[in-house]
Amino acid sequence: MSVMGKIKNMLKGHEDQVGKGVDKAGDYADKKTRGRHSRHIGAAQEQVKNRLGRDRGQHREPPPGT
Repeated sequence: MSVMGKIKNMLKGHEDQVGKGVDKAGDYADKKTRGRHSRHIGAAQEQVKNRLGRDRGQHREPPPGT
């Protein structure tokens, strides 16, 4: 089993809490970089949430360039 699969299994049922943590970490990183990398941080937050299954049941198009 891949590392991502193991992480998904561990976090199953806690998607909302994970999403809040990802948002909080991204906001912290954005603050520390004084907003210079906001676009990249926001995209990374969405990727993590999507890969961990927070948006299960909702079809989302991948961001351009992926």
